Amino acid sequence: MLLIIAAMMRPNLMSPMLLLLILRQATPLGFAAIGQSLVMRCRSLDLSSGGIVAVVSYLLTSGIMPLPWPWALLVCLAFGVFIGVVNGFLIVRVRASSVIVTLAVSMILSGIVIALSQFYASGDAPDVLREFGRARVLGLPLVPLIWLALLVPAALFLRFSAFGRVTDAVGANPRAAELSGLPYLKVVFVAHVVSAVTSVLAGFMLLGFVGVGNVTLGRDLALNSLAASILGGVNFGNGRGGVAGPAVAAFMLAFLFNFLTSLGLGEPGRLMLQGSIVGAAALVYCLRNRGSNH
Repeated sequence: MLLIIAAMMRPNLMSPMLLLLILRQATPLGFAAIGQSLVMRCRSLDLSSGGIVAVVSYLLTSGIMPLPWPWALLVCLAFGVFIGVVNGFLIVRVRASSVIVTLAVSMILSGIVIALSQFYASGDAPDVLREFGRARVLGLPLVPLIWLALLVPAALFLRFSAFGRVTDAVGANPRAAELSGLPYLKVVFVAHVVSAVTSVLAGFMLLGFVGVGNVTLGRDLALNSLAASILGGVNFGNGRGGVAGPAVAAFMLAFLFNFLTSLGLGEPGRLMLQGSIVGAAALVYCLRNRGSNH
């Protein structure tokens, strides 16, 4: 329906060139949505993406970490694993709220970056990321092709692996899964580590596209990945959309944002849409749970 409306009101958005550009724009969100949807299938949530991307951007562009680019990227990935471990530990062992923990982590990381940027300002992204962001294969952007290629093994892994089956069991009924002896806490822990790593990858993609570091880079990634997961059919404890659903939703959100911009709505319209999506999904989730309890 969105594509039909756009074709009627803004037919230039349907050109193959612009569609490829929008697909390229949706790639960072697509990476983040993979991790977010996995966490949501375990009845958890990850709002730390913005802080993680801010740190990755600062580490790679400020000169504070004078390392060759392979080591610099590895350090960023290790940082993502560390944040995922911190999130997972506090949520699994301390039994703290995932919303509070991940939101607090994001705010702390963003605050640290803003404080350090007063001494070492952000600069240009590494050449390898910018070249990677501009690379094409047979005229098609390379980064979206890699993202789409990763969706197939990810879908197969969640569908046929023991981890995927345990994730579905945990999402369906965490208490029953725990009483049955399934590694409930380990699954939630691993999901948060994976989500943090995918946020780092999303940061790489954003830097490659923008080309310059920014303390606010990726600040909307957490909310957008949440919206993409919900639109893609993934809800708390429900993974009906698999990985394909959030991927399609990530593209459609990027398309919708461009469509709203062409209509002159811009940032206000995008924020209202995000809030409406999340609020409507929460309402549907509550009504569904109330119906199932009766």
